[in-house]
Amino acid sequence: MRALNLRAAQQYHALEGHLRVPRKHVEHLEGGTAVGRQNGAEEPVPVRLGTWLDNVRKRARKLSDQRRADLDHLGMRW
Repeated sequence: MRALNLRAAQQYHALEGHLRVPRKHVEHLEGGTAVGRQNGAEEPVPVRLGTWLDNVRKRARKLSDQRRADLDHLGMRW
């Protein structure tokens, strides 16, 4: 799940140029496969990006160095 959230953050950053994501924002991650799809069709996967980033900020001290570096690279506001 963490990799999915990071991919959503990368997608948002590529489109918007920042990570100032509103808390209620849901990013629809392209190229994901929705769970429960019987035909395996790919469709955007909803990721509650704003909530995830808010929670990450609150737990910043517990993040691995790599996770913090990945988010810093995207211009994360701590």
